[in-house]
Amino acid sequence: MHSAGDAGIEAGLRVLQGYTTRQLEYKTGGPPILSHLYTADLLRAAFAALETIELLEYEADLTEGTQHHGRSALVGLLARKR
Repeated sequence: MHSAGDAGIEAGLRVLQGYTTRQLEYKTGGPPILSHLYTADLLRAAFAALETIELLEYEADLTEGTQHHGRSALVGLLARKR
């Protein structure tokens, strides 16, 4: 059984960007269900098998069509296989 951190990664980098739980406050897109959102701690645990290069929670203004428009609470992960 593989963990989320090593599933499908032979070599190279894993890049992930998603909405944080704070996105529920903005209501500018993303899933409206808490369990479908990320936190830095959740990603750190899920990808513990990988070396974290960068893990950052941040805010940005998105314009991605009518469903994702405005200030957004995001998290980005850049990691590589150890």
